[in-house]
Amino acid sequence: MKKYIPFVLRLIVAIILIQTLRFKFTAHPDSVYIFTQVGLEPYGRIAIGVLELIAGILLLIPKTVWAGATLTIGLIGGAIMMHLTKLGIEIQNDGGVLFITAVITFIFSAIVLYIYRKDIPFLKIAQKTNL
Repeated sequence: MKKYIPFVLRLIVAIILIQTLRFKFTAHPDSVYIFTQVGLEPYGRIAIGVLELIAGILLLIPKTVWAGATLTIGLIGGAIMMHLTKLGIEIQNDGGVLFITAVITFIFSAIVLYIYRKDIPFLKIAQKTNL
């Protein structure tokens, strides 16, 4: 059972990241609104979508899970900060769903990174040389 939990967490985060891409890549009005509010429309919307796609793929490849989790924490951390500083918790009467999803994704990614911390290459080198 314990070996399935990390996979399920990885899968949930990857699905969340990948399912939002249709909004970013098709210039859905909600996505355009959000990125306009934070001053990143249209290039930021596309760039963040590409990075989220990369993160989702990295989370599904066993050797790169740590990189996908790290990238996700950075991306979603930025999204959370935008909610807290510029957007607000609730966006266009969504009841805070986007914010809550971001927080859940951030937490799950942090858990995944913790679980896979031994796979981080530069930490392996540091452990071997006792840095």
